[in-house]
Amino acid sequence: MIHLTRLNRLPLVLNADLIESIEVTPDTVIALTTGQKLVVLEPAEEVVARVLEFRRAVYRGSLLCPLIQQAPDAAPPPATDSNHGTYARDNRSRT
Repeated sequence: MIHLTRLNRLPLVLNADLIESIEVTPDTVIALTTGQKLVVLEPAEEVVARVLEFRRAVYRGSLLCPLIQQAPDAAPPPATDSNHGTYARDNRSRT
């Protein structure tokens, strides 16, 4: 999600995954995969920079929920099936 500003100065939080294209006409027009178009105050270069920073943060893992983060040396918990107990990740060998 990225923070942007509509032309009427109202803040907007946009799901960056929905951006299909960005036009400069001279306003910045963002076309979404839903068919909707948004006009924002930020220049196209700034929108792209915010999307890139958001994606970098996701890949760095900085947006993970603290409740699911583990110590670096901790082994991941085994996958479980409530009906059959613990099983391997490929679901072939159940115990």
